[in-house]
Amino acid sequence: MSSVAKDLSVGEMAARAGVAVSTLHYYEAEGLIRSWRNGANHRRYDRRELRRIAIIRTAQAVGVPLSEIKVMFDDLPDDRIKADDWARAATIWADRLDDQIETLLRLRDQMGACIGCGCLSMDHCPLYNPDDRMGARGAGPRRWVGETSERSAVDAVRASKRQDQVDE
Repeated sequence: MSSVAKDLSVGEMAARAGVAVSTLHYYEAEGLIRSWRNGANHRRYDRRELRRIAIIRTAQAVGVPLSEIKVMFDDLPDDRIKADDWARAATIWADRLDDQIETLLRLRDQMGACIGCGCLSMDHCPLYNPDDRMGARGAGPRRWVGETSERSAVDAVRASKRQDQVDE
């Protein structure tokens, strides 16, 4: 029976986490992960830090800044973290991630029509904007990332398109 070491060298940790050694050092300097030094003054990591790195990398991939990741990690206990602790931490981002998912769906569903035709004046275009009404509400893609009421037209079009696909 082989025993699995609980701690990893910096090289082992980097290889297992899929990041550069310098990335581990950066995460540690930012207070996102922890290590210690063994008797030979070599940096060692607890295997449990792999979960933190996985969360950091995945959160960064969807646009969560390190500062927000750190705030979430700071709310976790310093000693052994249990599944309930991770579940509680996950609720912090639930609304934020739901909003990001909705924004990505709007972008996916609406981008093609505007890119494909090259204009915003098609009668059936969900971004049709006579007299620049949306411009009076603020700059930017208001129906994609604006207030909820501004996005409702896009969401209604998406629901209608899906219903049309079901009816076909």
